[in-house]
Amino acid sequence: MSILVGYVPTPAGEAAVDAGIAEAKLRGEALLLVNSQREGALVDKAVASPEDLGRVEAAARGAGVDLQVLSSTHSDDLAEEILELAEQHAVSLIVIGLRHRSQVGKFIMGSHAQRILLQADRPVLAVKANSRR
Repeated sequence: MSILVGYVPTPAGEAAVDAGIAEAKLRGEALLLVNSQREGALVDKAVASPEDLGRVEAAARGAGVDLQVLSSTHSDDLAEEILELAEQHAVSLIVIGLRHRSQVGKFIMGSHAQRILLQADRPVLAVKANSRR
């Protein structure tokens, strides 16, 4: 079994990685890191750079956790992409980062995190960004 972390290079994404590594070490499972780019986007700030991925790989290696990085593309539905990958890889846990959004922002844009939390058929760990970063 493995643990899936939905990763974007933001404070919330880094918190998700930290929590995912801790859970993987605790459970003796591998870590599956998903960084998904919007289909057709020429530039996407959610895409991790080689430096970002290198930092994550070093942290996992330092904790003794096996890491597999999946770079995928999604249309408009990132939540569906995460849920499908969780099912395909039979993961035991999904880890996501949360960021603060206003009520209007949630109404207009929706929430991928909320959809993952409500629609996942396996446990989901949602973490907030560490305010000390």
